[in-house]
Amino acid sequence: MTNPVQISALVITYNEENNIERCLNSLDGIADEIVVIDSFSTDRTAQICKDREVDFVQHRFEGHIEQKNYALSRANNVHVLSLDADEALSEVLKQSILTTKRNWQDDGYAVNRLTDYCGKWIRHCGWYPDKKLRLWDRREGRWGGINPHDHVVMNKNCRVGHLRGDLLHYSYPTIKHHVAQIDKFSDIAARAAFQRGRRANVLLDICLNPMLTFLKKYFLNVGILDGYEGFVISTSTAYGKFLKYIKLRELEKRDEIGDSQ
Repeated sequence: MTNPVQISALVITYNEENNIERCLNSLDGIADEIVVIDSFSTDRTAQICKDREVDFVQHRFEGHIEQKNYALSRANNVHVLSLDADEALSEVLKQSILTTKRNWQDDGYAVNRLTDYCGKWIRHCGWYPDKKLRLWDRREGRWGGINPHDHVVMNKNCRVGHLRGDLLHYSYPTIKHHVAQIDKFSDIAARAAFQRGRRANVLLDICLNPMLTFLKKYFLNVGILDGYEGFVISTSTAYGKFLKYIKLRELEKRDEIGDSQ
C-alpha cells in the first residue's frame, strides 16, 4: 500500500473574521499544511489565523486569480486543496478526501458546492450542484478564468474525478451582504470586460440581458422551488448583470472623454 499523499490547503482572506475559523476547523485531520494568504485584513482575521498552526502570509491583492496562484506558489506539497474563507468541508466530503489521500488516482477532483443563502440551503436557481474543481495536483493545473469568476484550468488530457459530499458555502448571511457583493463584483467584472475590449450594447446587454437572466434563474433553473429566497436570488442576479453593463458603459464614456481631450 502506498503512503497517503500530503495535501496543502490554500485559503485567501480579507476581513473574514466571521468565516475563517469555521473554514480552518473543517480542515482538521484533512490538511497536512494550511496556507492563508491575507490581503492585509483590518479585522481579527490575522489573529484568528495566528492562533492556529497555519502559514499566514500577507500579500497585496491584485485580483482573485493572481492571489490564488500566489497561494499555489507558497504550497510545500504538490497536492493542493483550495477553499474560500466562507467555505467549509461537509463530513461526507471530508471522508471522501481522506479516502482519496490514501488512493490518489486522478489529476484533480471536483466537488459539488452547496450555498447557504440567509440561512437557507439553495438547491435550484442554477446554484446546485455548483461543480468546482478544488483538489488537484498543482503541477497539472492553476487558476485561470476572468476575475472575479476564477476557476482551475487543468493541463490537456488530465483526468478529473468527482468526490462525494458537499463543499458548504456560507456566502450570504444577509441580503444586505449580497447586494454589497453584487456591487463589488460588478465593478470587477466591468473593468475586466473593458480591458478585454468588450463594449456594452444598450439594447442587448443593458435591457434584455437582465430580463433574460431573471427568467432563466427563476423558471428554467426552477428558482421558484426555492421560494422567497429563489425569487430574491433570481432578481439579484439579474440586477448584477444590469450593474455590470451600465458600469461598462460608464467606462466606455470615460475613455471616450479621455481620447477627445
